[in-house]
Amino acid sequence: MTPVLLFILGVVFVALGIAVSIALHEVGHLVPAKLFKVRVTKYMIGFGPTLWSRRKGETEYGVKAVPLGGYVSMIGMYPPNTADGSVRPSSTGMFQTLATEARSMAHEEVGPGDENRVFYRLPVWKKVVVMLGGPAMNMILGVLLTAVLLMGFGIAAATTTISDVSKCQVAAGQTVDPDSADCRLTPAAAAGLKPNDTITSFDGKPVTSWEQLTEWIRASAGKEVAITVQRDGHPVSTTVTPVLSARPVMGTDGRQATDAAGNLQYQDVGFLGIGAQTALVPQPASSVLPMAGENIRQVAGVVFNLPARVVGVAKAAFSEEPRDPNGPISVVGVGRVAGEVAAMEAVPLQSRVATLIGLLAGLNFALAVFNLIPLLPLDGGHVAGALYEGIRRRVAKLRGLPDPGAFDIAKLLPVTYVVAALLMGMSVLLIYADIVKPVNLFG
Repeated sequence: MTPVLLFILGVVFVALGIAVSIALHEVGHLVPAKLFKVRVTKYMIGFGPTLWSRRKGETEYGVKAVPLGGYVSMIGMYPPNTADGSVRPSSTGMFQTLATEARSMAHEEVGPGDENRVFYRLPVWKKVVVMLGGPAMNMILGVLLTAVLLMGFGIAAATTTISDVSKCQVAAGQTVDPDSADCRLTPAAAAGLKPNDTITSFDGKPVTSWEQLTEWIRASAGKEVAITVQRDGHPVSTTVTPVLSARPVMGTDGRQATDAAGNLQYQDVGFLGIGAQTALVPQPASSVLPMAGENIRQVAGVVFNLPARVVGVAKAAFSEEPRDPNGPISVVGVGRVAGEVAAMEAVPLQSRVATLIGLLAGLNFALAVFNLIPLLPLDGGHVAGALYEGIRRRVAKLRGLPDPGAFDIAKLLPVTYVVAALLMGMSVLLIYADIVKPVNLFG
């Protein structure tokens, strides 16, 4: 296939994955709402004009023109304007008017027999279950995709097959002409090892992993040892003598360690002069949850620092500053990354598909964590309102006071509109930045 076609296929793959993720997020709200007998009037994917819809029972299911989210409409999201259920006349205050109109709209479709099927009458724990259903669905989907990635494809790991053989022994920070008299052959080159050789034994011991082989080589400086490789389907035996060489000391974070003065640290170990080929190595089921937890931790870090990161995106978009590759991106940026991954013809197809699946897993974790922010109109805002209602009722009961009833979350609508406007502004900014100065993840 041509790179352009592969790019388009990558974008389509991720776009469909996002659509499915959004649809399942809303299913996470829909199913518990119906189980708790709340009347759900609409289940929609997208916003704006309706492209297609079909009514099944009391619920209209449909797809709208703007595929940037979705929603489930439940009757009675807010308490009525008065205790008897009638609509209180709007006051002249703007905030009071917003709340009054929202309550009125929430009860427009409440008919005879629906009095106990409104959302606001649900017990607190049921409200929490309904609102957490969406993020929980994304969490589950993220874990499942992580399982497919790790167990079905695996992660890139060094194999026992040689990728390259260095010809000359070179000190750190120096270069040597391979054809000059200054070139001292590395032990691997002197022994005749070649790229694509698979090392099967070292010093008479079977080699099962690159990490194991590396430890043996490092401990064998100055010692002549036997080595056997598989070359073109045939075993080839020879001897090598690892030389003592200063190699970087790596920290637990994967970076080169430094001493107290900030100087890079090195240690003298055995050295052959070979590199390892990498391949996708399937992982056990026990690795899925730790990997998912690490992804969630990273996403939570981005969300926690979102205001500062968005400011960084704005600075980069309107200046010469580079984009932070670990910063937030829009759906446009995600599509671009997916297309670039799919178009990498030099990368094996299996690795490209695995990368796209990992991208979708990360997006689902991001959807879940972002929706848990305790601000309306996000799911976390509704959960916070329900928990406040439960605390308020508990305090009133302990103090011997009358039940204050359901918390009127409609009073927070002014905050909701401000948050919604900020989210829309952030989305526009990210889309603009992803067009004029996209994140460069591949150098």
